[in-house]
Amino acid sequence: MRYSIVIPVYNEARIVREAATELSQKLDAMGWDYELLLTENGSKDGTLDILTRLSSERPRVRFLHSDEPNYGKALKAGILDAKGDIVFCDEIDLCDTDFYQRALPLLEQGADMIVGSKAMRGANDARPPFRRFATRVINLLLRFATGFKGTDTHGLKAFKRERLLDVARACVIDRDLFASEFVIRAGRMKRDVREIPITLAEKRPPSIQLMRRVPRVLSGLVKLGWHIRIVNR
Repeated sequence: MRYSIVIPVYNEARIVREAATELSQKLDAMGWDYELLLTENGSKDGTLDILTRLSSERPRVRFLHSDEPNYGKALKAGILDAKGDIVFCDEIDLCDTDFYQRALPLLEQGADMIVGSKAMRGANDARPPFRRFATRVINLLLRFATGFKGTDTHGLKAFKRERLLDVARACVIDRDLFASEFVIRAGRMKRDVREIPITLAEKRPPSIQLMRRVPRVLSGLVKLGWHIRIVNR
């Protein structure tokens, strides 16, 4: 079994080398056959140079580059380019191998996708209160716009690549809401999507200001609702 860990990175020069090295060392110690795929998108702070050097030093680390700062497009590109049988979507400030190990047995039992939920019962979300509140608001809006019935869509995921490739290709939203559409479409396309609670403690503040994203997120929700409920019903 081969594994792919896909992580979008944008302006992460401060932590990307240390985080990627630490994650690689953990995966090596676990004896995994893996690739760490870092999908850099539009960084202006030297992240790309660090990834270039890192990939030459560590053969299991590779990266994709885009000039456009676009989290959703970068995540989708990584999913479509991943080589592993099982794909994990992670964040550079999390690198949660505990989630990987808890998700694998559920995939082996028949699930197609496991979502690491920071909002379900049993989760421990240590982010600031405003960010926790924002997650719950987004979930409520997703319920209204698309009929989503879960508790979280953004962040940690594990899935069987062959079962989810066509789902990723069918997604039409990028930027902030690709991850949400990916999870929602997986359920609507009859994939077995399950959630498990996670503990979330970020290593640094988010790289993109939350309030600046609000108009874009609202516009994306309208578009996503239209495509889910009207175009693809």
